[in-house]
Amino acid sequence: MYKLYTTKTFDKKLKRFLKKHPELEAEIVKTLDLLAKNPFESHLKMHKLSGLLKNERAVSLSYEHRILFVWENDNIFLTNIGTHDEVY
Repeated sequence: MYKLYTTKTFDKKLKRFLKKHPELEAEIVKTLDLLAKNPFESHLKMHKLSGLLKNERAVSLSYEHRILFVWENDNIFLTNIGTHDEVY
């Protein structure tokens, strides 16, 4: 099992995100639970990023929403959440 950590930036963005999309709260919890148990779960659609975000990875929260994170050993540091256009 992997340990999830949040950053101050992620916490702020999550708070704003939940104000806009309260209906996705349960999906966020489910996605983060799956991420902690098995980041390679096919439902997450995890992928590496490139360019300025080359050290980060992303998982799909919904068709248009993503959660970005940095993966170091058994630690996952959540960095961003939002729509595809907002986080990339």
